[in-house]
Amino acid sequence: MKRRGLLDIESLPREDIESILARSKDFQPPPGQSFQRFDILRNRTIVNLFFEASTRTRTSFEIAARRLGGEVISITAAGSSVSKGESLVDTLNTLGAMRPDCIVMRHSASGAPHFLSRYLPIPFVNAGDGTHEHPTQALLDARTILDRRGSLEDLRVAIIGDIAHSRVARSNIFLLSKFGVRVVLCGPPSLLPREIGQIAPGLELTTDMEKAIRGVDVIMMLRVQLERQHEAAFPANEYFQFYGLRPEHVELAKPDVIVMHPGPINRGREISSEVADSQRSAILNQVGNGIAVRMAVLERVLAA
Repeated sequence: MKRRGLLDIESLPREDIESILARSKDFQPPPGQSFQRFDILRNRTIVNLFFEASTRTRTSFEIAARRLGGEVISITAAGSSVSKGESLVDTLNTLGAMRPDCIVMRHSASGAPHFLSRYLPIPFVNAGDGTHEHPTQALLDARTILDRRGSLEDLRVAIIGDIAHSRVARSNIFLLSKFGVRVVLCGPPSLLPREIGQIAPGLELTTDMEKAIRGVDVIMMLRVQLERQHEAAFPANEYFQFYGLRPEHVELAKPDVIVMHPGPINRGREISSEVADSQRSAILNQVGNGIAVRMAVLERVLAA
């Protein structure tokens, strides 16, 4: 990871995942307290290069780097020379000539961080690439489950929503499968491509939401990614009726089920306010764990 950074979960060994998750627990603040500050990344410079809109991921990477004592420079697409017609490669070469220690990158093109990491001797951390992967989201999701369950073993997890366009779903599938978690994917037929079942062993696919949720330990809801759809895959006024998470659905799961969502949540489309704000919801825990996990990732990539 020190050479390549963190590009995906698919190629990350289970022992590396376990190490990051264990270290992230050390960075979690005690209840009611703020994150502790360290000087682990003193004199290290991290560039956050975000070509897609982001609130949670970009901000938590910034906070994580600063909590570790690093210097952070954040650049958006509108604030880069790409907006003036410069190619992405030329932009990255320019940044590389400035010798940052790490680039955290989000891009709409699947594989963009992998491609660029071949040409620049700087570790990249993938903050989401197209519909491919979002590795730190899967790690923080796993950290959140561990906080509530203590183990990933012998769990059944339902991932529901826009599977076709979700990099979050793919990273979670890869991570959970490494721990033997039973994963069921659910969504409308137009957002549940059959080939998705081939990316990991033992995946279940269904378009029946009640069937997917019955008896599960964790429900992961996904945002409908309208920005990645050329045309609406499902009428907006019908989506919530068939695939929006409501209290009666939660009752079908295990009594101590965990409800998760990577955000931003669209109340009344993917999830009801009653569920999002309930004690079963771990959505805000995911946000907090994003900082701890990204601290662990940046330390692993950059610390001497």
